[in-house]
Parts: sequence; C-alpha cells; structure tokens
Amino acid sequence: MSSDAARLAPRDAGKSAGKPSAWPRWLSSEHPFPWLFPASALMIVFGIYPLVYAITLSLYKKNAATRKMVFDMDHNWTKVFYDERVWNAMGNTFLYTGIALVFQLVLGMLIALLLDTDRKGYAFLRAMMTLPLVIPPAVTAMMFLFMLNGSFGVLSRGIIATGLLPPGFSILGTANTAMAGVLMAEIWQWTPFMVLIMLAGLRSLPKEPFEAAAIDGANAFQVFFKLTLPMMSKVIAIAVLIRGIDLFRAFDYVKVMTDSGPGTATETLTSYAGRIYFGNADFPYASTIALLTLIIVIIVSSLFMRIFKVKL
Repeated sequence: MSSDAARLAPRDAGKSAGKPSAWPRWLSSEHPFPWLFPASALMIVFGIYPLVYAITLSLYKKNAATRKMVFDMDHNWTKVFYDERVWNAMGNTFLYTGIALVFQLVLGMLIALLLDTDRKGYAFLRAMMTLPLVIPPAVTAMMFLFMLNGSFGVLSRGIIATGLLPPGFSILGTANTAMAGVLMAEIWQWTPFMVLIMLAGLRSLPKEPFEAAAIDGANAFQVFFKLTLPMMSKVIAIAVLIRGIDLFRAFDYVKVMTDSGPGTATETLTSYAGRIYFGNADFPYASTIALLTLIIVIIVSSLFMRIFKVKL
C-alpha cells in the first residue's frame, strides 16, 4: 500500500505543477515585461512625453496680441538661427563647458593620484571627497554668491588682499570676471566626481606593468605618461563625456549667482531658455532653444564617442 502511494505521489505532483497559471504569460515572473514596466513607465512619463511635447510646442508661435499659440511650423526654427542672443549663449555654453572640463579633469587626476594609496588616514580623505556632491547646486551657488561678494565675501577679500583686484571689486558684478566666479562654484562642487572616477580607474589598473617599469628604472613622469595615462584613456573619455553633457545644460549656478548677467556675460543656452519660458511665457520659443541644446549635445557626444571609440 505504501509503495503504491509513493508511486502515485510524484505523478499527482507533476500534474499540479503543470497546471496552467491563472495569469497571462506576459504577466508571469518568467516574462520580462513585469520587470521592465516600472522603468519603462518612468522613462515614458519623464523622458519621452516631455520630449514629444517640446517638439510639438516648437511648431507653434505665440501671438503677442492675443497671447494664443498659432501653428507655424518653421517660425521658431527660423528665429532661433537669427537670434544673436542664442549665438552669444551658445558661445558662453561652450566656453563654460570647456574651461570647467579642463580644470575638473586635471584637478581630479592630480587629487586621485595623491589619494591612490593605502596609507593610514587616506580612506577618510577619500570618503570626505563625496561631501560636495551631496550639496544641492543651488545651495552651493548661494554659498559662493556670499563668498564672492565685493564687500564682505571671504574669497573676494582674499583675492583683493593679494593685490590682484582693487578694493570693493565685485567679481560677479563685472562682465569680464563673472564667468570665472560662476566657474569657481562649478569646479569646487564637481571636481570630487572626477576624483572618484579617476580613483576607481587607478585602483583597477594591473600592477605588473608598474612593477616592471620600477625594475627598469622608470621615473614617476615616465610611468604616468607611458603607462597610467594610456591605460586610463577609456575611463577618462567616459568621465569627460558624462561631465560634458552635464555641464552643457548648467543652469543652477548661473541663475542663482548672476541671473545670466551682467547683461548677457554669463548667459547659457539653458538659462536663456529659462528666461524666455519664465520671464516672457513664450513656451514655443523656449522649447525650440531647449531642443537646439539637445541636438547640439547629441551631435557633439556622438562625434566624441566616435573619435575616442567610447562604448557605453
């Protein structure tokens, strides 16, 4: 009797296990849809829909008299190429991105080389490098706005004390130096990001080539330029790509510290689009400038990835 029960048990278990599920197959755990749906829904809601909406808005123009939007497919796209402020903002954006990238890359590599050691206390210093990254950019901008004040700013007083600037000089209030003041905040906050990426890359390098170079009597400069830099090229390229895209859409520092001034000295594409959107309520033209910024970022990023053979 017991042997018959044992013989029948697996057969019954197999039948129960083979029963079709009450749920459709595309909702089962074996199908990828339930796992991809949350991320896909967020991308559609916060990525694809705003993009489609911006493209649609750019095909309209705002009637100044009635304040209504009228369909005019090429009005904004023609206007944007004849707008001198767009070209000025584009030049400021490339300048801002280029200077910040150079400083962040060089400082990031130098600091990473200094922190690339297992000596006591350096782990704490590496952890401290993350602190500027957790501060909201608007807060950082406010902090540097006070520090660069011509009357009581600690940074301004320090620079004035060296004799480089006259007493009471306003760095952010002068067209020739306002961009440098905004860049100070940008470089201070995001250089640690470069440090962390460079440090991770340095820690992943194999030790054998460096040991062989030490045996051959290579000095520190030869090791860096002949071994470290070539082996870190892919890491550097990815870091530059990520930071370059982020810098090109910089808005917080410019808005808080100078509001694109004095005049248009620090006006970038995103700050100009923001001024048109919030100041003039010209949503179609602001959307066109935002799309132009996106197109430039895509073209420059694609060229960069092709030239440096970056694969994400």
